[in-house]
Amino acid sequence: MANEKRKNDQKNDNLKTQLLIDLKGEPGKNCGGFCKFCYFRKVNFKNPEPLGCGQCTYRIGCDYCTNSIREINGDFIPLPFAIQQIQDSLMFKRYDKINITSGGDTSYYPYLEELCREIANMGLKIHLGYTSGKGIKSLQSAKNMVDYGVDEVTFSVFATDKQLRKEWMNDKDPDVSIECLKHFCKHCETHCAIIVVPGVNDGEILKKTISDLIDWGANAIILMRFANKIENGLIFENEPLIEEIEVQTIEEFRNVVEEMYNTYGDKVRLSGTPVYDPITDTPFAIMKDEETINNLKNSIKSEATIITGSVSYIFLSELFKDTPINVIKVNKDISDLITKKDLETIDLTELKDTVLIPSRALVHDRDMEDILKKDGSDRIVLRGVDKLTLDGEVSGVYTKEQAIEFEKECFNELIDKINFFGTPIKSK
Repeated sequence: MANEKRKNDQKNDNLKTQLLIDLKGEPGKNCGGFCKFCYFRKVNFKNPEPLGCGQCTYRIGCDYCTNSIREINGDFIPLPFAIQQIQDSLMFKRYDKINITSGGDTSYYPYLEELCREIANMGLKIHLGYTSGKGIKSLQSAKNMVDYGVDEVTFSVFATDKQLRKEWMNDKDPDVSIECLKHFCKHCETHCAIIVVPGVNDGEILKKTISDLIDWGANAIILMRFANKIENGLIFENEPLIEEIEVQTIEEFRNVVEEMYNTYGDKVRLSGTPVYDPITDTPFAIMKDEETINNLKNSIKSEATIITGSVSYIFLSELFKDTPINVIKVNKDISDLITKKDLETIDLTELKDTVLIPSRALVHDRDMEDILKKDGSDRIVLRGVDKLTLDGEVSGVYTKEQAIEFEKECFNELIDKINFFGTPIKSK
């Protein structure tokens, strides 16, 4: 989701010095019109129902789980407001680069060139955040932004086939968008995202797109699995996005990522989300570190139940096999997108006296307790740790060793939490 892309706390020295500036804006309104595959297409923006989350207070529903998660931000902010954001932040900390992002499409910000020029006058470089390039009116505009200091771009490509971009991305002038993309690839650090829609831009079209991007000089490519059902993450009652398109299974999508990496991985940094990154072996690179796995298992002193999504379940069920921790999955691919309705499907007889749900699950604390204790049990229900692994959108700045170390710290934190809140194992 767009807001998650903005919030990813990537562990990289260069990115640590980037100041994130949010221009606001909304999907469908400030992006030139919805792409066919957009996660937010068909969402009811007028009467949003709160989902509940860990940020809510006693009342179910807060700004995050009602508005922000749907990118209900209002129109783009005026240019003086954007400049003021930067100036205010620079009073307290030094930054090397400004990351310009939005809830719509950054390229549609009407004062984008002027903003870049103002930032250049401050002596700072610019990261042009997630954009499709549809809003850039001319190649000269892209050249101007590079001249003003844009040296990093995150670009939603879908395909280099211009007709496909026109049809599927609502790109009114794909010739200009592609020329701008070429210029960015040549002169900037360019990260390209491709949402892979089965039967549309996969197969030979995907290979051609990746090959073009490599020829043009792209630095990294991430393949993103298309979501078309509620279990894929369409949690706003907007399924299906496109009739009669079957979503790839996790294994099928992983195979696509692996095939593309085996073909092009020596020429460009290539990964996928929700699976997988062939360089770091994430998600859950730790699974191939037998010594660490054994050490983690030996440190378990209490029993508990972990509730998770179907992607994480593949790994967690194996990791905690033959331990006092049982893992239960719900019919939702991504753990962070688990909602109240998912918890209501769980067989409570499978739960132990302590239950952990994903930290970012979209369920109010009161709801998760009411649902998981409705059998009369006085079990402890709490949220787990913030993260257990790295998504493909952030793993690109890690080495395999760093990824394993990151996961090791996360799992140690999780097990410490289970040991504290769980039921102690009776010594034999």
